[in-house]
Amino acid sequence: MENDRLLVLYPQKRGSEKERARLDEVLEAALDGIDAEIVENMDLLEQDPERYRGQRLLFAVPLGKNGINRGYYEVLAWLRGGEQVLSGAVGGMIIDAESEFYTKATARELAVAANRAGCAFVGRPLVEGTASLDNYLIQAANMNTDRFGAYKKSAQILAHEILETEWEPKKEAHLLVLHASNHRTSNTLAIWQKVKEQLDDRIKIQEVNLRNGTLVDCSGCPYQMCLHFGEQGKCFYGGAMVEAIYPAVKWADAILLLCPNYNDALSANMTAFINRLTALFRTTRFYDKALFAIIVSGYSGSDLLAGQLVTALNMNKTFYLPGNFCMMETANNAGAAMKLPGIEDRIREFSERVADTLLEKTQK
Repeated sequence: MENDRLLVLYPQKRGSEKERARLDEVLEAALDGIDAEIVENMDLLEQDPERYRGQRLLFAVPLGKNGINRGYYEVLAWLRGGEQVLSGAVGGMIIDAESEFYTKATARELAVAANRAGCAFVGRPLVEGTASLDNYLIQAANMNTDRFGAYKKSAQILAHEILETEWEPKKEAHLLVLHASNHRTSNTLAIWQKVKEQLDDRIKIQEVNLRNGTLVDCSGCPYQMCLHFGEQGKCFYGGAMVEAIYPAVKWADAILLLCPNYNDALSANMTAFINRLTALFRTTRFYDKALFAIIVSGYSGSDLLAGQLVTALNMNKTFYLPGNFCMMETANNAGAAMKLPGIEDRIREFSERVADTLLEKTQK
């Protein structure tokens, strides 16, 4: 695929001139020197179903004060239509608001919908502008500019990242699987065992049960202390996180998280893993590591957990997000997951996606 052109989906037709003005200026800076096409009429999305597949995409969404952009909802409806309209695409997002709210929530919702429609996302795919731009205080200091300057520079970096990112499959890949479930009763683990059986033997697997040993959650050490321990590949609190999980994350080309739905949220141990990953992240970025997940809900809400994983590990911790990164199922009683209609087909499809992402194509 040629990566020299960027398609910008800019649902602005119902936004006011004031709502668009700042984002227009940010886009002008981001697209400087880039061959880009800006698509503003969202009514055209369904007219050419092949147009956006395999493309490099930048979603640009002005939210105004109330967090509502009616054109954006047309994009969302298109993405949620059930078709792989963005198969093979790689994307990122710029979300701009005239309040301190809604940018991250909109990005999370958009990323999950686009990913389920086949779109991959680069590590750290979100550039957001709140009304005050206080979210750029640190970046502005690091870039030796003001907050708006940091906003524009961040957008420019993202645009180039979308164009230049190339995921590199390998002859042999390492997959780290993390869970905190009981083997006897877990539907999530039952699905994983079937996925595991179908994975190519060129994928070397390491499984870590986060229930084994005490996994202390992050207590928010001062930045310099966290950095000091991170530079040594450690964390102040030590334990299983430093002794087993940090080395496993470094070893892995991808991580696969097994996530039963607890009260519409990730389990405590899984949350602790994500939080404690910060010390390692101080010195190690994860752009070259992919994120996968299997999520099982007793009743509903799997998409909420998918959003939590996307914001925590793709948007914040820079993991690469392959298209259709997670398998989501609904099963309550023990053993129910493997009795779901079509479950074997979905397991096979997910296993193939993992293998297709991680491994070079073999010559036949």
